[in-house]
Amino acid sequence: MIRNIKKTSLWMALVVFSVFVACNKDEVDETKPVISDKGITANPINCQVYHRGETIPFCYLFEDDTELGSYNIEVHDNSDHHSHSTEGNSHEGNECQEDHDHDHENGEVGLQHWVFNQSVTIPEGQRSYQARLDIVIPNNILTGDYHFMIRLTDKAGWQALKTVAIKIEK
Repeated sequence: MIRNIKKTSLWMALVVFSVFVACNKDEVDETKPVISDKGITANPINCQVYHRGETIPFCYLFEDDTELGSYNIEVHDNSDHHSHSTEGNSHEGNECQEDHDHDHENGEVGLQHWVFNQSVTIPEGQRSYQARLDIVIPNNILTGDYHFMIRLTDKAGWQALKTVAIKIEK
């Protein structure tokens, strides 16, 4: 009888320990972060026009249910009018009027397509972060259509992508 009580007690202790471990186990992050304009004036937005030498005042709100990690800004030429898989969502159904008046077609030489790429680490422990970055547009670039891409990654590695079409003029 004492032997059965010991076995039962050991079994109950094992069950209680298993439940305790299962309840305290870290939850796995399976949710992508969000790039938002909630409560702020987001910039840039689709079809915005900028000029050489100006500054693009980048501003978006980033959110995650667990913890944010980093973000990356990329600007690249879109004179070939290519697309990205997220454009349907990020452009919210709007397409900009295509720009066929590029500097290289108008005889200006010595200018290059603008390529900008910068990554920023978000401070640890943040679940919400308002990202701000001033991006200076070089004076020696070709004008025309560009993509402004925002990549947001959370601590678990999930990524959100937003692509905005912008124009650069003289």
